[in-house]
Amino acid sequence: MKIETLTHHGMGRATDGSLIARTLQGEEVEVQADGSVRILTPSADRVAAPCRHYKSCGGCAVQHARDDYVAAWKIGIVAKALSGQGIETDIAGITTSPAQSRRRARLSGRRTKKGALVGFHARASDTLVAVPDCQLLLPELTALIPTLEELTVIAASRKAEVNFIVTHSLAGPDVAVLTEKPLTSGLRIELAAFAQNHGLARLVWNDEPVVTLQPPAQKFGRAHVVPPPGAFLQATAHAEAALVAEVKRITKGADRIVDLFSGCGTFALPLAETAEVHAVESEAAMLKALDAGWRVATGLKRVSTETRDLFRRPLLPDELTKFDAAVIDPPRAGAESQMGELAQGGPSVVAMVSCNPVTFARDARILISSGYAMQPVQVVDQFRWSNHVEVVAAFTRS
Repeated sequence: MKIETLTHHGMGRATDGSLIARTLQGEEVEVQADGSVRILTPSADRVAAPCRHYKSCGGCAVQHARDDYVAAWKIGIVAKALSGQGIETDIAGITTSPAQSRRRARLSGRRTKKGALVGFHARASDTLVAVPDCQLLLPELTALIPTLEELTVIAASRKAEVNFIVTHSLAGPDVAVLTEKPLTSGLRIELAAFAQNHGLARLVWNDEPVVTLQPPAQKFGRAHVVPPPGAFLQATAHAEAALVAEVKRITKGADRIVDLFSGCGTFALPLAETAEVHAVESEAAMLKALDAGWRVATGLKRVSTETRDLFRRPLLPDELTKFDAAVIDPPRAGAESQMGELAQGGPSVVAMVSCNPVTFARDARILISSGYAMQPVQVVDQFRWSNHVEVVAAFTRS
């Protein structure tokens, strides 16, 4: 059969409608009796996957395609989402994070007869695959895998898996353990010694900090911020820099900016170099971290914070009139309610960032329908070789 197109999940759609992984548009393939796929006529865009774990690991979807092919495919995902809302606009371009740049990842661990196994799951499977040569993760995180294997023996029960959220910080590894095993006083002592022996900056057990040997700070502009355990962080420093630069460009000249869904200050703190910023976020712990970072930083203008659920209580037009510009970076579900208020009485400039082109397009339509003009969209690919993509765009009105 022939592969007619590549879906937004990175699956090849064949002439009979079936979905076949690791294929490309235009290829002729043959599905064997055991379910394996033989490529009869390979695409000119097919390349050898750079990672030796690609065929077994489910962490990547399109390592078998040329970089420019993947870039065009991701731009197409954004364009299709916008077109679905009747929006025709230019795509300014795409910036892609390099290989081995992921500073944050979720790994799984399982005890074995010989010790433990840590890695990613195979595609649509419970099978755990070791990834010692992963081409996504920062080398510092890959080097942490043997330590996580030792930690798996401590943290996992004999049958259940344990999950690790690992983040590279300025002070070293920040490790959060998600497990069904209870934290006892004896285990706490053992874990504190483990963190000390392995140079972990912080070790957290099911949201409860066990030990912080060095504050696991992240740099947001001129400020150093210690995010609470499990707090949102852009996956790569490269993508964060691209998003911040674009948001700064969009809001240039604004004296008062509101940062909606601010998190720990990814945008608020760099923007405070030139403007007063009001950061709004539902998680008080993230705002506390943002405020602490701002207070010890130098050369920043005033940053105020407000704990508020923007899904249930969006900022209203009379509150929004105080600001020259708004920045909004909602979760994947988007921010339909807040967009409605921005449409009624938002500032003249809105910088919208999103990790979901579909909800981005829906929310963009709300602003456009109220008189905002949408500027060209910038695409940011920080989840290299996956089907995920970030977008950022300016909306202006007089």
